[in-house]
Amino acid sequence: MIVSRDWAGKRYAVLGLARSGAATVSALLAGGASVVAWDSDPAKREAFAAHDRLSIAPLDDLSGFDALVVSPGVPLNTHPLAAAARAAGVPVIGDIELFAQARRNLPPHKVVGITGTNGKSTTTALVHHILKTAGVPTLMGGNIGLPILGQAPLPEGGVYVLELSSYQIDLTQSLDCDVAVLLNITPDHLDRYDGFAGYAASKARLFAMQSAGHVAVVGTGDEASAHIAQGLAGRTDDLVTIAASGIDQSRWPALQGPHNAQNAQAAIAVVRALGIAEDAIEAGLASYASLPHRMQHVATRNGVAFVNDSKATNPESTAPALAAFPRVHWIVGGKRKGDDLDACAAHLTHVVAAYTIGEAAPLFFDLLKDKVPVVDQSGTLEAAVARAAAAAQPGDTVLLSPACASFDQFRDYEARGDAFRAAVEALA
Repeated sequence: MIVSRDWAGKRYAVLGLARSGAATVSALLAGGASVVAWDSDPAKREAFAAHDRLSIAPLDDLSGFDALVVSPGVPLNTHPLAAAARAAGVPVIGDIELFAQARRNLPPHKVVGITGTNGKSTTTALVHHILKTAGVPTLMGGNIGLPILGQAPLPEGGVYVLELSSYQIDLTQSLDCDVAVLLNITPDHLDRYDGFAGYAASKARLFAMQSAGHVAVVGTGDEASAHIAQGLAGRTDDLVTIAASGIDQSRWPALQGPHNAQNAQAAIAVVRALGIAEDAIEAGLASYASLPHRMQHVATRNGVAFVNDSKATNPESTAPALAAFPRVHWIVGGKRKGDDLDACAAHLTHVVAAYTIGEAAPLFFDLLKDKVPVVDQSGTLEAAVARAAAAAQPGDTVLLSPACASFDQFRDYEARGDAFRAAVEALA
């Protein structure tokens, strides 16, 4: 695991003992710290072995702690423990900040940090894949893969590639990325911020933590990101802007669609900044395979492709998926984040039929019925897959790209994507 000698003798409170919280506790103890940890789930509390510097107890009094470490899911603007920590003068941080503190104890390395409303998982995985293809030691973590503190340190010359949500950036004060990436900003998670401007400012903090001479890569396809790029214009050679136009994606099977044009351009800019040769970059782009639940081809049956894009949890991330295929049977719906599908409007000409599911089914039926054929049905994913498969012709694509969160019917977007695959496999 990754630890820091600077934690020795310090005292930390840890709230949340899921994967990242458990890795955090283990790393802090290995670094010589004392920890008081808590989780509302008794099973998670009971999973820890006895340790003379670990107490599993409610965090009723935060006085005397060097920091409160919380999971990104804890809303800093409303959670009473976050307010109590601020009142006690205790820093509220996350595991990414602990990683930043541990960097001085690691072999010489570089860090890439990638954020954005949409596309950050694909871009993170793509950068990681290109580096591996080029023979560079690399790990990915943060909002993707295994908790970063629970992984073995890289040897000298390695590159840590971190996907960073705005929540993780909020809990980080000293992560100095050698290359920092902002892909895009569209309205999301606004319940955690003082409006859209506060959400955008959270993303921009990734660049504020960088040292002079480190590289910033910014997509300029939306107004908020373009404004941040303008604010960084004084960095001259250290700023790379990407517009995701005029790029040939035909050689990269898993990187189709306009959204992947931006993802690919961002990844290319990152690995070029890291000194990767052009032939290795091209080899990585060509051999990259889609992440699960992100424009993932799961099957072709009778000439019809079935694509799992369950990770598309808002209309802005669904729009480029619609644009990627000429004839789409679109499965859409779930727990909605807004009252419209305006971001998808330009690509509705690709939609042969729509199949509305979940809590949003009635609203989306009304929004779409005058624009595309809508198959009104029971609202279940299984029924939508069956009806779409029956109606699709060879050359069509049955696309799960819900433009919604999953929590009305599923544990998370991964469970929803798994259910889609199971429904496809169950077809006659």
